[in-house]
Amino acid sequence: MYRQGSGSDLPQVGEFAPFPVARRVNSSHSVTMDDAMENGMGSYQERPRTFPSMRSKSHYPLIFRMLLGINARVLLVLLLLIFGAVFYVGASTSPIVIFVFSICIISFFFSVYLTKWVLAKDEGPPEMVQISEAIRDGAEGFFRTQYGTISKMAMVLALVILGIYLFRSTTPQQESSGLSRSTSAYITVAAFLLGALCSGIAGYIGMWVSVRANVRVSSAARRSAREALQIAVRAGGLSAIVVVGMAVIGVAVLYATFYVFLEVDSRGSMKVTDLPLLLVGYGFGASFVALFAQLGGGIFTKAADVGADLVGKVEQGIPEDDPRNPAVIADLVGDNVGDCAARGADLFESIAAEIINPSGFILFPLVVHSFDLVVSSIGILSIRGTRDPGLIVPIEDPMAILQKGYSVTIVLAVLTFGVSTRWLLYTEQAPSAWLNFALCGLVGIMTAYAFVWITKYYTDYKHEPVRVLALSSATGHGTNIIAGVSLGLESTALPVLVISIAIISAFWLGHTSGLVDETGSPTGGLFGTAVATMGMLSTAAYVLTMDMFGPIADNAGGIVEMSLQPESVREITDVLDAVGNTTKATTKGFAIGSAALASFLLFSAYMDEVASFAHVSFKEVDIAIPEVFIGGLLGSMLIFVFSAWACSAVGRTAQEVVNEVRRQFVERPGIMEYQEKPDYGRCVAIVASASLREMIKPGALATISPVVIGFFFRLLGHYTGQPLLGAKVVASMLMFATVSGILMALFLNTAGGAWDNAKKYIETGALGGKGSDCHKAAVTGDTVGDPFKDTAGPSLHVLIKMLATITLVMAPSSERGGNWIEDIVAVFSFL
Repeated sequence: MYRQGSGSDLPQVGEFAPFPVARRVNSSHSVTMDDAMENGMGSYQERPRTFPSMRSKSHYPLIFRMLLGINARVLLVLLLLIFGAVFYVGASTSPIVIFVFSICIISFFFSVYLTKWVLAKDEGPPEMVQISEAIRDGAEGFFRTQYGTISKMAMVLALVILGIYLFRSTTPQQESSGLSRSTSAYITVAAFLLGALCSGIAGYIGMWVSVRANVRVSSAARRSAREALQIAVRAGGLSAIVVVGMAVIGVAVLYATFYVFLEVDSRGSMKVTDLPLLLVGYGFGASFVALFAQLGGGIFTKAADVGADLVGKVEQGIPEDDPRNPAVIADLVGDNVGDCAARGADLFESIAAEIINPSGFILFPLVVHSFDLVVSSIGILSIRGTRDPGLIVPIEDPMAILQKGYSVTIVLAVLTFGVSTRWLLYTEQAPSAWLNFALCGLVGIMTAYAFVWITKYYTDYKHEPVRVLALSSATGHGTNIIAGVSLGLESTALPVLVISIAIISAFWLGHTSGLVDETGSPTGGLFGTAVATMGMLSTAAYVLTMDMFGPIADNAGGIVEMSLQPESVREITDVLDAVGNTTKATTKGFAIGSAALASFLLFSAYMDEVASFAHVSFKEVDIAIPEVFIGGLLGSMLIFVFSAWACSAVGRTAQEVVNEVRRQFVERPGIMEYQEKPDYGRCVAIVASASLREMIKPGALATISPVVIGFFFRLLGHYTGQPLLGAKVVASMLMFATVSGILMALFLNTAGGAWDNAKKYIETGALGGKGSDCHKAAVTGDTVGDPFKDTAGPSLHVLIKMLATITLVMAPSSERGGNWIEDIVAVFSFL
């Protein structure tokens, strides 16, 4: 049943403004203006199709409205003061920090150029503009409500972290440097809140760009396929540049501030290699927001998509994004809040977690990602528009064009990575070590390329796996499902082999670099793996650009369909949309690969932190101990239960959408004849309210489980004489959850993407084309794959890294020392 949300910002059914109807070339599923009038549908003009204005407040969040309300001169002075303070702190830290700040600021100016370039493009005829405004209002209204809910949960969690850190033990390094418990607690909480804030801003930027670029891509598709491609790429690129730049400058500012404030590396103070333990809160805050953003946005977009497809395509036989479908606006809104906003927060979190690595060398990844901004910007600019924008010509293969840009970015990334290693990792102790680490970076870059290629092979309909899946639809719905599941299961093999080779190769290269510790034992193996992770993410901005391209192209196709543009225009956006599905899938493969490498590093960091707090060695985890083995089982179970709850949330919300769409078709029979208007706003409100409600349970499971398991087994270890039992069980849980999560995410992402493109392949005219029995079976597979690839799968990327960061932040609760009962009583007394 439909239940109205209580949030004032929730998209509601608003005022309806008249929408002038455009002429359209006839198609098999559409009623044109001329046909409608010839059949006596005089009321079609008397009751024009309309779109809801779902705006309840200003477009911009409070912080942006406050900034816009400041006098321009005052704002300029404030910005100059802030920049001056930042550069002063950076200069007091290291010239390298100044370099990083400079690159980030230049990149922000480049993103401003891209913004002006994109917004200067025309929005097309009035009907396109009005559809775009309806999508924009729904997306921004949901974003405000969703992030308002997330911010409240973040504040509660910040209080819990503060309580734990105020009553924990300290490390020997903190004791020797004079860093008190309260200072450490407030620093961790401040870093957590800053990470959460920056992650939210990254998500907002992704959504803000997409809801303004979609209509411009639609308009460009009327003139030139290449121009539409270029606008979509540059729109995705400006979002990607800002997201990566914010992640880099956020960590750099924290690093420099703590370095100056704590007088790091001065006599009797903290060493610079101990700083990552204070910055881990930043990564946890980013992970926390990214998880709930991905869950809420994923539930929204896929519930609307499933509901629209099941009733519209399967039951009513109308095309995708047909204006007669009451759920079509909700579906298009979901592309922005689920794909753009959530993916921006996801990649921000990935970069933040990778920069804050256990080796303590934070400056090196900051420089690597600064060069990432440069090389990705060049890759984005390498994609140019057509020289004859006035002529509609058959589009070139968009994937080939995007891959050319990716190849340019990779070549430049290899060169800049070599420069970075020679600049920062050269040492007289081992003169050739920098070359080993440069090769580690090359391993990471090759791993990224391999993941992109493997995912493309399994999800692009130009290759055999998707075509075989499409062929299975010819024999029915069941065989389509069986073929899709088997394809997803098979697709886990090659990525796992690639990850395994990458970890072993990078560790070996680092181990043989010639670096040794105080005892003369070889060291550098773990740092070699860290460098490989940095190499894999050294093209992150361009990869995010390709990801953002997908939902922008999808929205553009929806606007073209709803505004009844000629079929030639829809053909262009269909090609872009199909390529967008592939780029989204390849980005998810890239994300899970980087998550695997980053989690390996964070797992090692967790063991080191526990050893520091417990004052004992903690180098291995023995799963032959029953409690430790149980922890592993619980970790694997967590992945499966989380995925189940995420998918079931989509299913329950989609049922509400299906019931509402069916109700409107029954109660308003004139919708199918263009005589009555669908109530789009009602579906948006249903999905928005349900997605906010449904995201809580799986998100709470992911956040609370490691803490509860750590506390329980620490208590058990206290009474059984096993002082580190809680830490060992949590380590086992983290290890098994990471392995299970990687495999599950690979399966869900690839199977869902393959099902989607199998449907797209049939819609090109193969195997009977649109409306055939084969197409209906493919739609069923696509419906099953929707929560796989856009809700549960992407959420697992974040979950894997969030489990690692939350165990780092909560490590004091699982180490030995002190009275456990007294610690808990003190924490709850504080709260």
